[in-house]
Amino acid sequence: MATYRVPGLSGERFSVIYGIAGTETEARERAEHIRHEQTVEFPPDLLPAGDIPDVVVGRLEDFTQSGPNYYQALISYAVETAGEDLVQFLNVVFGNISIKPGVRVERIVPPLSYLNTLRGPRFGQDGLRALTGVTDRPLICTALKPMGLSAEAVAEQAYQFALGGIDIIKDDHGLADQKFCSFDERVARCSDAVARANAKTGFKSIYMPNVTAPYGEIQKRSEKAKKAGAGGFLLCPGLVGLDVVRYLSENDDFALPIMAHPAFLGSYVTSDQNGLSHYALFGQLMRLAGADATVFPNYGGRFSFSKEECQGIARGCSEAMGEIKSIFPTPGGGMTTDRAQEMIEVYGKDFVLLIGGGLHRHGPDLVENSRYFLRMLENL
Repeated sequence: MATYRVPGLSGERFSVIYGIAGTETEARERAEHIRHEQTVEFPPDLLPAGDIPDVVVGRLEDFTQSGPNYYQALISYAVETAGEDLVQFLNVVFGNISIKPGVRVERIVPPLSYLNTLRGPRFGQDGLRALTGVTDRPLICTALKPMGLSAEAVAEQAYQFALGGIDIIKDDHGLADQKFCSFDERVARCSDAVARANAKTGFKSIYMPNVTAPYGEIQKRSEKAKKAGAGGFLLCPGLVGLDVVRYLSENDDFALPIMAHPAFLGSYVTSDQNGLSHYALFGQLMRLAGADATVFPNYGGRFSFSKEECQGIARGCSEAMGEIKSIFPTPGGGMTTDRAQEMIEVYGKDFVLLIGGGLHRHGPDLVENSRYFLRMLENL
């Protein structure tokens, strides 16, 4: 049989660490299945001799036990299988195999050559600090709530939060383009409100409207938000796709920071044997896509993430990844002001502290509530 040579192969590879459930025999069989399913998706015995089985098919580089009936398999792939775009890269990392039970992406080890094809976060931690003027403490973020308020009422909230010194004032992810609070009116009013407050205080608060929308509307809404004076974008990658984050991040016509929201992503991480690890999804992938901050439920709130899982996200936001900038972990989900010290002990000072309803619960005066929280953080 003739030996088939695949043109353009460089020999460079990237790796994915998969967690695999089952006995050792079952896990090894699944690892073998992964390396073929994620590349050629073709019966191994029918492959032509040469580069396809030797280079293109994934390689099982390491296989170790990490717990009772649980193993980790390090599988490498030729960089050329991922093309030069984020979509195909994700397809190789966890395409068909995501449909199989008992397989979880624990960590991605991308090659420098691939990282060089991605711009990643436009701002990252340093850039977002420069925009807000905050150098030595966690950033403070709040969400405009509750759904059902008019655009005028939401804008008044934004004004009060900005007067009080909140760094990032974002739409709640449930605010879209509803009859009671249209996107156009809300963005115009909130952008103006924050600008007026900044003019009074000298702060650099920014407003991030939710531009999550049907495909044909995302660019239109982003353009309207930029023109209105918004300071960034809120986007839900689980609803619109990670590559939309990349598009907005890389597009010089927008050039605003992006905060990624976890809506619709929960089922990816709520099993310890399927889906993706918190580190990989909310840390690595949001960062590779170009988000500057990644929202996730903090431990001890109204969701079920553990402290260790949240710390994993924080590591994924900042561990070395070529020239890709570090981004802000943004824990939220029922947080209160009295947990600030504890969160600093867990995350350090390079995170965004997202408090929504907790700022309202402190008292009826949102300006004073915000100022109280700001003073408290500055003294920690």
